[in-house]
Amino acid sequence: MTTGSNRAIMGIPKTMIAIGIAGPGGPEMLRGEELPVPVPGPGQVLIQVAHAGVNRPDVAQRRGSYPPPPGASPIPGLEVAGHIVAVGDDVTGLAIGTAVAALVNGGGYAPYCLAQADVCLLVPDGFPLAEAAALPETLFTVWHNVFERAFARDGETILVHGGTSGIGTMTITLARLFGLTTIVTCGSAEKCARALELGADHAIDYNATDFVAEVAQITDKRGVEIVLDMVAGDYVARNLKCLAIDGRHVTIAVQGGVRAEINMAEVMMRRLTLTGSTLRARSPAFKAALAHELRQTVWPLVAEGALRPVMDVSFPLDEAAAAHARMEQGSHIGKIVLNIA
Repeated sequence: MTTGSNRAIMGIPKTMIAIGIAGPGGPEMLRGEELPVPVPGPGQVLIQVAHAGVNRPDVAQRRGSYPPPPGASPIPGLEVAGHIVAVGDDVTGLAIGTAVAALVNGGGYAPYCLAQADVCLLVPDGFPLAEAAALPETLFTVWHNVFERAFARDGETILVHGGTSGIGTMTITLARLFGLTTIVTCGSAEKCARALELGADHAIDYNATDFVAEVAQITDKRGVEIVLDMVAGDYVARNLKCLAIDGRHVTIAVQGGVRAEINMAEVMMRRLTLTGSTLRARSPAFKAALAHELRQTVWPLVAEGALRPVMDVSFPLDEAAAAHARMEQGSHIGKIVLNIA
């Protein structure tokens, strides 16, 4: 066991330069700041971060619209991969030097980051740490919302907005592995072509055609069983028109606005289910249970090489602002990561 008392023996510095947020605003508000290297408490491990994933919630936090939950680090970054360099009390099964990927509540844009031991996922031998860092946030999110909340079953069809985003590409991959048909929407013909290359069954350019009409044509007017919605706002009413009888609508982001006007009679008559979730504020026990399920059902596919993230561009940690700018431009395909060690 390694605790704060022998940090110097392990060569862990007392301070580090992390990327903080100077105040709500644009990418230029991401600034380097010197902070103490955190010390793991009970049930926690300290990871020397090799790579950190960049996600939409990081952008929302920087803008001031997605504050970290109580007790979480104010440093952005919700997923990391690296090696364990210290463990807290009550941690078993994770040795110093072990390569792990982890979902965290914050603190990822830093050379060292705390993680709950029971949400760490062992990185298979030979698996690139940059790719490992690009997995947890989208994997936890898509698995929970598509397979647990929407009860996805083999043979069903799912409509996914933002088909070339991190969430979109993960959904395409998991759908292919678990027998779902995917219809994705993208903002250009080029992105639609890329989504098809990645395994989507159908891709709709929402700037060139009406996705509601296209879904009706693709499904012979039957509709899809599931919509994974990251837009909300006025998309919700249109999404409901895409659903089959007994269809399930899952909202995981509100990029198009937090309010929606829908016909509740339509919901009743067609027996539709509307649900949604956020992940960051869920309890440690919930995330540990979700991690356990992923280890049993999905993570073996990572070890086999069947499940890998779609990688976009990587940036050095001190260019986190450029990484955010690329995400906001919407030109990325797959995951953006920061290179730290």
